[in-house]
Amino acid sequence: MYTIGDTAKATDLPTKTVRYYADIGLVMPSGRSDSGYRLYSGREINKLIFIRRARSFGFSVQECRELLSLYEDQERSSRDVKAIALRRIAEIEKKLLELQSLHKELSYLAETCNGDNRPDCPIISGMSG
Repeated sequence: MYTIGDTAKATDLPTKTVRYYADIGLVMPSGRSDSGYRLYSGREINKLIFIRRARSFGFSVQECRELLSLYEDQERSSRDVKAIALRRIAEIEKKLLELQSLHKELSYLAETCNGDNRPDCPIISGMSG
């Protein structure tokens, strides 16, 4: 059994995050020590690593809950897991398009700005209207 500090180190998560995941019922500690400290087993550590990785892909806590449920279900259908991943891919692609549009617009504004001592600035004008 591992203390919350050791669990945080093993999962590369802040202690506060490990505690938060327990508080919201995402990954519960295996038990408590005699002095009341949360204790985690290797199984919970694996779940926390799984969640950390899922969060690094941008999955929400609720999506992590769904993925964790599928992770724990040995009779799961990979179709269900793939559907969640494809939804996330679609969200990423939408965000990429938005970022590309912002990049293009801001680049244009920066190119049209002289960057001199005069007060007129296409960047400020572009952002204000």
